[in-house]
Amino acid sequence: MSSPALPLLCCALALSLPAAAAPSDEAPAPRPTARSKLLLTAGVSSIDGAAGGGLTPWAVTGTQATEHEVGGTAFVTRAVVSDYALTVKGATVGIHDRVELSLARQDFDAGVVVPRTTLKLDIAGVKLKLAGDAVLNSDTWQPQVAVGLFYKHLDPGSAVGGVLDSVGAKRHGVEVYASATKLLLAQGVLLNGTLRATQANQNGLLGFGTTGDRRMRLQPEFSVAKLLRKDLAIGAEYRFKPDRLAFAGPAFKESDWKDVFVAWAPNKHLSFTLAWVDLGQIVGHERQRGTYLSIQAGL
Repeated sequence: MSSPALPLLCCALALSLPAAAAPSDEAPAPRPTARSKLLLTAGVSSIDGAAGGGLTPWAVTGTQATEHEVGGTAFVTRAVVSDYALTVKGATVGIHDRVELSLARQDFDAGVVVPRTTLKLDIAGVKLKLAGDAVLNSDTWQPQVAVGLFYKHLDPGSAVGGVLDSVGAKRHGVEVYASATKLLLAQGVLLNGTLRATQANQNGLLGFGTTGDRRMRLQPEFSVAKLLRKDLAIGAEYRFKPDRLAFAGPAFKESDWKDVFVAWAPNKHLSFTLAWVDLGQIVGHERQRGTYLSIQAGL
């Protein structure tokens, strides 16, 4: 696949490789083998595949892999609102607690608008940690900071594709984001802020940009979580969305997304996230509210 994501993926892989050590007569220090991340501090799988909350990426790298390890997770998510349903499947690889690679597939049931129509959105992502450590710096004010990129490709089907062509929406696009995550371990509170540069309409499910507007727009996203105990957290998210298709009529108005969630991790290999979501208006249907369930398993 040739896309803007490939150079950054290659760069991220190169950065994740250990540097060559200078010759030494001393035996190398043993590397830890036990994964020591605290439960839930690596987040859960977002709908775009990256580790974070359900709606937005965080600066943490997914999986339980520490700085000397490579780990992987797989997830499945199902969101059902008043008139629509979304299924997401994906996987994430965490490399040395520095680089995260992710793949996700979104299947959006749009049958209420066009019978027997499912929008299919494929997402490849990469995230690179730049500074800080959410756990090790939890007693300071320094957050963990990361940057990331999503490459998204949409298969809208012929009927919806014709509508997207009429407004000049592209089938593929790139999103770039920066996230800062602060864990206040003593208080059991996690805070995250993400700034996303995007051309996407409805996260990419209605294409990218329009004939008269190809600009990347900056959209803030916020998350807060409270650790009730080491394996249980509650929280909320708010994700601002561009309203790029409003010129096509009130039916195409795009609303901000928000949720309230509870996440439970019985062990380091399994987590469950249940949320109430409010997606606002989607293609002429207002008050799209419902439930969200995500299951994540990892090594």
